[in-house]
Formats: sequence, structure tokens, C-alpha cells
Amino acid sequence: MSSSRFLMVPDGLAGERVDVGISRMLGLSRSRAADLIDGGHVEIDGQAPSRSTRLEPGAMLNVELPDERPAAEVRPMIAEGMSLVHQDDDIVVIDKPVGVAAHPSPGWSGPTVLGHLAAAGVSIRTSGDPDRQGIVSRLDVGTSGLMVVARTERAYTTLKDSFRAREVGKVYHAVCQGTPDQPQGTIEAPIARSPNHDYKFAVRRDGKHSVTHYETLEALHGATLLKVRLETGRTHQIRVHLAALHHPLVGDPLYGADPTLAARIGLIRQWLHAMELSFVHPVSGREVTFVSQYPRDLQDALEALRGS
Repeated sequence: MSSSRFLMVPDGLAGERVDVGISRMLGLSRSRAADLIDGGHVEIDGQAPSRSTRLEPGAMLNVELPDERPAAEVRPMIAEGMSLVHQDDDIVVIDKPVGVAAHPSPGWSGPTVLGHLAAAGVSIRTSGDPDRQGIVSRLDVGTSGLMVVARTERAYTTLKDSFRAREVGKVYHAVCQGTPDQPQGTIEAPIARSPNHDYKFAVRRDGKHSVTHYETLEALHGATLLKVRLETGRTHQIRVHLAALHHPLVGDPLYGADPTLAARIGLIRQWLHAMELSFVHPVSGREVTFVSQYPRDLQDALEALRGS
């Protein structure tokens, strides 16, 4: 459930950023206003703005306010298969297994990255929502691979800015069904929440600008191993973009994959792994790169595709 507020932009807010205007008109924190914009809950004269869009007097602002739910508690819980790739005073880089959420959320009772770090004695000292402290980017529960978590306020602010400025290198490996028409290419198509399913996303004209680059690593029997580099970081971006090419990820029936293929190779989730993460360290200023390996389930499925 949610409620909507329709507001006309007053002359006094002319030229202000949207997040600043919403914060002042509705008495919300600026970070909360930014979250509403990023979540697609704000429109100006029927169009979805970015945080930095400037307000014009007389424009009609529509803000959808989702019902607030109690914050989920971070429960210390070791996540089986989680490994700490790097740890210093400011950041921790983890290799997340499938079946682990980035942070607690209503309705999720399984292990989380933050719960694992708490159980392992890795402290997170940042502001923001208590249940999301230090999280600057997320991986889906069904996606494995590398994530970075900020441990200090300075690192948190700097890394968030780096992600927003698209200064973080994010490389994934993915196996899609069939063979794309071009062995390498760029998919540039806006992504928004699906009008029919709250938990699903789709390519839509009113969506957020989204860019995915891919190149073929290996041709398989009925599938293709791809190296994917994200220029933007939308929810389900790789899954949505490859499905839009009619080559959904193997093991991803939500976006149109053939479930019989996944069953034949013993795969119970989408074949998608965050392989490489590179960025400028938020405190030392050094360029750092971290690389992962395929987990057992994805390696076994890949070998099955090679041998089929």
C-alpha cells in the first residue's frame, strides 16, 4: 500500500534539485527523498526525474509514499560459503554465495552479507539505515560473486559517489540461451519496474537509462558464455537486457529461460557471477582490482553444457 502527494512547485524552489525540493516540501531527509526518486516513486509532469533534475515553478510533482515497514534487524549469522577476499580499516570485499541477501529485508529470514560480517566480528561504522549500513551496491540473492562493503563513513560516502559516477568497474560472466546475433555489442535500453509484476523489471520507454556491454567468451551447445560489463547498475539489468535480445540467462525462467535446459544441466538459479570488481580505494587512492572464481554449481553447469 502507498499514498500519493500531488504538489505544485512554488516559485521559491525554482532551480533547486528535485531531491532538495521534495525534502523541503514534505519534511523528509534528503537521503529519503533520493531513495524515492531512485525507486521510481517520483514524477514531474508525468516524467520520471533524476536526483539532479532542476525544478521549474508551476510544475506538478507527484510523490508516491510507500507505507513504511519496520526496519529488519541485522542478525549475526555465518553464511556458508561466504569468503572475505579483502579487509582493511575502511572496506571489506566479500565473495557472496548464492542464497545470501545483501542486507535484511521484510520477509527474508535467510543469511545476509551484513549478518555474516557481524557474526565474523567485522564492524561497520556508517550512517544511514541501520539494516543497510555500509552497502553501496547489491547483488541479487540468486547471483553470486564480489561485493564491496564500506566500514567507515568516509569510505561509504566516497564509494557511493564512485558508483553513481560510474567509476567502478563491474565485470560479470553469464551464460545465455542460444547465440546472440553479434559476438559482442552494447545494449542500451531503459529499464523500469514491470507494470504487471512488482518483483520483475522490463525494458520500458519510461525507464532509467541503462547500458550493458557484452562479448562472447565461448560458444556452447545451445548457449553462450559471455563477459558482461555494466556501465549502469539497475536492478536485474543483465537479466532484463539479455532477455530483451531473446537470449535470457540459462536458469532464469522469470525472464523467459527454458526450465528444461536448466534441469538437464542441474542448475537451479540463473547462470550469473560477479567476476571482477575494480575501483579507486576510498582512502588510499590506489586503484584496486579483485577477481573471483566460478562457484561449484556454475562450474558444473558449464561443464555439462560443454559436454552435451
